[in-house]
Amino acid sequence: ESLEENKAGLTGDIVSRQVTQGLADLSPEQGGKLVVAYEPIWAIGTGLAATPEDANKIHRDIVRAALVGLFGLDVAQKIQILYGGSAKPENAAGFFAQSDIDGALVGGASLKADVFAEIARIAAV
Repeated sequence: ESLEENKAGLTGDIVSRQVTQGLADLSPEQGGKLVVAYEPIWAIGTGLAATPEDANKIHRDIVRAALVGLFGLDVAQKIQILYGGSAKPENAAGFFAQSDIDGALVGGASLKADVFAEIARIAAV
């Protein structure tokens, strides 16, 4: 979702629709092999990130709920959901500590080996 959509409170509707429409043609067997990333448009390359708590709520209440609707609870619980909005060493621990954030989709920070290695080290803790 865009920053304007986020500020207007439309995140739930937009993300749920994207997940549901994007994965509608998959069987539960195919769905069980997925790794899904939530990456808000407003966080791509901007240095802005959702708070870990907000990202966790979106993962749990919107993305995971849409996956349950598509594939059932058992399959949905097996699907890893990554956060992909400006993950960096300064915020990685906060994201990784959340119950419904299974990892990070690292973009710009992956271009610098030392920065990426630091995120990997934080994830391993």
